[in-house]
Amino acid sequence: MVAVQRPTPLATLDWQWHSHRLRYTVVGEGTQSLLLLHGFGASLGHWQKNIPVLAAAGYRVYALDLLGFGASDKPPLDYTVELWVDLIQDFWAEKIQQPMVLVGNSIGGLLSLMLLARGPQITRGAVLINCAGGLNHRPDELNWPLRLIMGTFAKAVSSPLTGPFLFNLIRQKSRIQNTLYQVYCDRTAVTDELVEMLYRPSCEPGAQQVFASVLTAPPGPSPSELLPHIQQPLLVLWGDADPWTPIKGAEIYTTHPDVTFHPILNAGHCPHDEVPDVVNDHVLTWLKDQAF
Repeated sequence: MVAVQRPTPLATLDWQWHSHRLRYTVVGEGTQSLLLLHGFGASLGHWQKNIPVLAAAGYRVYALDLLGFGASDKPPLDYTVELWVDLIQDFWAEKIQQPMVLVGNSIGGLLSLMLLARGPQITRGAVLINCAGGLNHRPDELNWPLRLIMGTFAKAVSSPLTGPFLFNLIRQKSRIQNTLYQVYCDRTAVTDELVEMLYRPSCEPGAQQVFASVLTAPPGPSPSELLPHIQQPLLVLWGDADPWTPIKGAEIYTTHPDVTFHPILNAGHCPHDEVPDVVNDHVLTWLKDQAF
């Protein structure tokens, strides 16, 4: 049996933002900067199969754990997409300081769109990987029984009485693994290391309050609202078997004047981790075509 090659752990640094400690990494010596933004519940480690490849191709690659996730602090705040966009803009101003290309998965993709629309002077373009339509479902996106169920669950998770109990159930390693099996087509990609990467931050103080805050936060602007304000080029990659953000959601990007779209066959919500070679090739080809 051939041993599975495990990615080398990324060296990390800390950055202070409004008295909060943020974990980040930077790899590569290129003149063009990339900033990679993870999805809900993940961390910069979710890019460990992409960062070394992008850096070796001549790019300076940054990634950070958003406030509330990974190894970053988890203070008792109201977590919104606007909070994270403010954080990312400040990180850019202090650490990057030149127009960057964003690469975002899920919620990281939505944050990328917001940054493109809000700060065109700091962004040259973006790669969206199974971009989320919002931080949470909007009420009109759910039928009435499901809307009631989700509303009741959100209240229970936010309650100081029932919230910790429910969170402890949700964050069990077996439940994390089963959730990953739903959104990864290739079960061999759901490794013990991946489960541990998602589980470990959930044990830190404040993690349950972060989860409750995110679950009850406003969804934020939708991609369809943001796209008319975006002039930069986009690469849209989408796992065609994603049950969370089905590939039908990619149709709205065809209206953008400068978009390249590739479905990622037999992949789920996180193709950059599930089929990294395919995603890395698409990203590097697009970056070269854009002369980034």
